[in-house]
Amino acid sequence: MRLKGSNAVITGVSHKKGIGAAIARAFAAEGANIFFTHWQAEPDWALGFQKEIEEYGVRCAGMSFDLADPAVPVQLLDAAAEQIGEPTILVNNAAYSTRDGYELLDADMLDAHYAVNVRATCLLSVVFARRLSQADLKKGRIINLTSGQGQGPMIGELAYVASKGAISAFTLSLSAEVAPLGITVNAINPGPTDTGWMSPELEERLFPQFLLGRMGQPEDAARLAVFLASEEGGWITGQVINSEGGFLRR
Repeated sequence: MRLKGSNAVITGVSHKKGIGAAIARAFAAEGANIFFTHWQAEPDWALGFQKEIEEYGVRCAGMSFDLADPAVPVQLLDAAAEQIGEPTILVNNAAYSTRDGYELLDADMLDAHYAVNVRATCLLSVVFARRLSQADLKKGRIINLTSGQGQGPMIGELAYVASKGAISAFTLSLSAEVAPLGITVNAINPGPTDTGWMSPELEERLFPQFLLGRMGQPEDAARLAVFLASEEGGWITGQVINSEGGFLRR
């Protein structure tokens, strides 16, 4: 029960095979109370997932939020505090992504990616840190999800990689600012992960590039998130951890 007594907010938990759902399950198994957010998930699914998490013996609540709304970060953390207690762990997992490339990229695409991937993550993180400081809790964890955009080119995803690259830079600088508060800030790059979005053709093409011999699974990222959120990860901050199973970019 490495996270017993912790209250975790996890964004972007919208389907059962996603990385956000895997992190929620792993945190709950370690004793953390869970507040998860989703966007346009099926109501029956969200309620069923809440009940699934409660079976671990922890408190759980889920709500729908549009992270593109700049007022949402404060509203979200207020709701989390009311439902499960003041958050001590924040996982910025939600992401917006569309295909573009140089022939399609325009201002609207850039703004849509910025609003969710950059602005929401940054605002959630700083409001979370301020609340912990005001509550004098002395310890907190911020975990961001990135996408390996610094490891090699991602063709046709210019707006996405630009926004996620900003989060890598933000992670490093924020970690230095909030370290005196006892808050660590890290990012996880899980590499290509089998969350149900890949076509069979893409899976077949990518599979030989995993040097450890299998596709990445949501649980791989979840195990690393548990470590970073626990006492064992308390000496690690300002890092982007590339946990990709030896994925070889070609």
